[in-house]
Amino acid sequence: MKMIVGLGNPGKKYESTKHNVGFMVLDQLAKENQATFKKNTFEAEVAEFFHNGEKVLLVKPQTYMNDSGRSVGPLMTYFGIYPEELVVVYDDLDLVVGKIRLRQKGSAGGHNGIKSLISHLGTQTFDRIKVGIGRPKGRQTVIDHVLSGFDKEDRPLILQGIDASVDALTHYIDQGDFMASMNRFNKKGE
Repeated sequence: MKMIVGLGNPGKKYESTKHNVGFMVLDQLAKENQATFKKNTFEAEVAEFFHNGEKVLLVKPQTYMNDSGRSVGPLMTYFGIYPEELVVVYDDLDLVVGKIRLRQKGSAGGHNGIKSLISHLGTQTFDRIKVGIGRPKGRQTVIDHVLSGFDKEDRPLILQGIDASVDALTHYIDQGDFMASMNRFNKKGE
């Protein structure tokens, strides 16, 4: 079994914001695999599908970004998911808009959603796909930046990043080897 978690904030207000790129990636992956999200008792929306006989869970925590671990930790316990079966997709300020970077471990790097996951899981060792949203422009604060939508010129770039993330996840689901996906997708566009 694999669990793929997309980080974001629930509700229409945040739907198209930069902070919700993780949700956007999972929505597209679910659509491509004819999976439907349903609310569950773990403060998350969960969709599932099977690939080569293996169940794949797609999870969108509904606890708000900064408390994502409160939902993901109990879900992992319930489904018997180990950290090595988890992939987390989230936005990254330090990557240009639309660029993706796959990693197997690391600190939170100032990302509160990842900080919450590390706290609840008790480990920094889990696979991740970071999707670039770029840095704030001008005098815009980080909070205003992540909670705003994409500029007209950035929309095609973020759509490419979402597509690349879905391709990387599809490769991982098919191959079952995150390192192979890392080697393949981190080289693209460098």
